[in-house]
Amino acid sequence: MTADAPLLVAENVTVRFAGITALDDVSLQVAEREVVGLIGPNGAGKTTLFNCLFGMLRPDRGTVRFGGTPIGGLPTHRRARLGIGRTFQRIELFPGLTVREHLLVAERTRRRKVALWKDVFGAGRADADERSRIDATLDLLGLTGEADRPIEALSLGHGRLVEVGRALMTEPRLLLLDEPSSGLDRSETRALAATLRVVHENRGTAMLLVEHDLDMVLDLVGRIYVLDFGTMIAAGPADEVLRDAKVRKAYLGETSTAQGSIQ
Repeated sequence: MTADAPLLVAENVTVRFAGITALDDVSLQVAEREVVGLIGPNGAGKTTLFNCLFGMLRPDRGTVRFGGTPIGGLPTHRRARLGIGRTFQRIELFPGLTVREHLLVAERTRRRKVALWKDVFGAGRADADERSRIDATLDLLGLTGEADRPIEALSLGHGRLVEVGRALMTEPRLLLLDEPSSGLDRSETRALAATLRVVHENRGTAMLLVEHDLDMVLDLVGRIYVLDFGTMIAAGPADEVLRDAKVRKAYLGETSTAQGSIQ
């Protein structure tokens, strides 16, 4: 998955909580159309960095630019409208709504057409343009057959795809994926990786992927950043980074070759 011009640039991002440094002078970048991995042990600071990039947390120091524009002072909804989408570690879906209704909520939020609470409670039907966009996303994700099922009737794997679909309805230039395989079995993880690959190939969406499953990471990304205790300890082509002794030690405590899932 090749890279073009810089899209997201984070420089010297530092975050402290009650005197504890969660991120220490962290920098990374993602180019247009690029898929990049962000890995590290539990507690390394990966989600904290995502929260800084998405506007849920303001760093104590450092800058974030998107498309060349500083976005450090922008709230989450403004960043979303600029083209940053996100999924979460814990699945965030609305009980009682169908798959199609989840995508309709996202579409109307993007267009600022109807107040969100009215959509959540089922006000109004999709117009022809909305139906067309929703159907295209359902087809892209292989969810057409699940479109009118309530979200609680879906498998966890399909629920993860609904989260991706909801993010895609906002037409992101960059998708932040926070451990999307969490809770999935091996076959569901492979299916999710294949779907993300299709999304990238069809829409050219850049992605920053936080993930513990190395097989999924290697299947999708060209470059990897590695965080450990809030510090960036390695960055570069995926195969080179995973041979780095510091990276193997951070994950395994030894100099063994890192393979498969990292816990």
